[in-house]
Amino acid sequence: MHAMVLNATGAPLVWTELPDRAPGPGEIRVRVLACGVCRTDLHVVDGELPRPLLPVIPGHEIVGRIDRIGPGVTGLRIGERVGIPWLGRTCGCCRYCAGGQENLCDAPLFTGFTRDGGYATAAIADARFAFPLGEEGDDVALAPLLCAGLIGWRSLVMAGAGRALGLYGFGAAAHIVAQVARWQGRAVHAFTAPGDRAGQDFARSLGAVWAGGSDEPPPAALDAAIIYAPVGALVPAALRAVRKGGRVVCAGIHMSDIPAFPYALLWEERQILSVANLTRQDGIDFLGLAPRIGIRTRTTAYPLRDANRALDDLRHGRFEGAAVLVP
Repeated sequence: MHAMVLNATGAPLVWTELPDRAPGPGEIRVRVLACGVCRTDLHVVDGELPRPLLPVIPGHEIVGRIDRIGPGVTGLRIGERVGIPWLGRTCGCCRYCAGGQENLCDAPLFTGFTRDGGYATAAIADARFAFPLGEEGDDVALAPLLCAGLIGWRSLVMAGAGRALGLYGFGAAAHIVAQVARWQGRAVHAFTAPGDRAGQDFARSLGAVWAGGSDEPPPAALDAAIIYAPVGALVPAALRAVRKGGRVVCAGIHMSDIPAFPYALLWEERQILSVANLTRQDGIDFLGLAPRIGIRTRTTAYPLRDANRALDDLRHGRFEGAAVLVP
């Protein structure tokens, strides 16, 4: 097998030939068909997330076909197309797993961070954390649903049922969530980097009722706002934009420091919440709903060997939607 390997944070990924790997008990091996390039991958590569397992193969938006099944696996078959997400394994016995919050597990493994991921021609996964994808939809188009879509879905649920919704940072996750929110009958307000007219036009093309810079106020108070950009200064900006009792959901795994802000912005029962990882139920709920919604992802495909270029293009906002690696 071949893979793009991270040997040291802050360094480029290295094209590497590795021995073929066999799945262990409870595991499957998939031939990777597509792997999305997520902003979390940037945080891993740049060393912004502590304690990655190095060397590691990044990538956690994996679409692949099972080509080998380990002992004890049931319910999956050779040749079946599956998706492998960020949450790669949980302990199943801590208070969080026992209480239905496996996303907060005390001893988890994360795909592409603490276990090898999908920037490769093949990947090993815990069969319990692989989602059957069926045969509908293109491999490249489906890949961003495995994290941008799943985390987007969890953040949307946490935002509550309010109609007026703000999305700060209109990238891979927001362009999916905007479609879900519009399908639910919500009014989407998109906030981009100041002066990003192309991003604002992209948001309007997906049904946003308003699009502007993150330094601009929305035309009316929002019921909730979700922050996808890893910029802590957006938290007080979003608090200013939501109504009394409104929610601000921080959906990223990493964010720059939140600056001090006056208590008056939080008063009147406004809330700040964070999203951590996902649960398997999130995957079942969202991936079951996605075909009904008719989500269309905008993707830019790159050969697997060009993973460093894809990451740099993501870092500098050189495409709309999501990047996807194709072995």
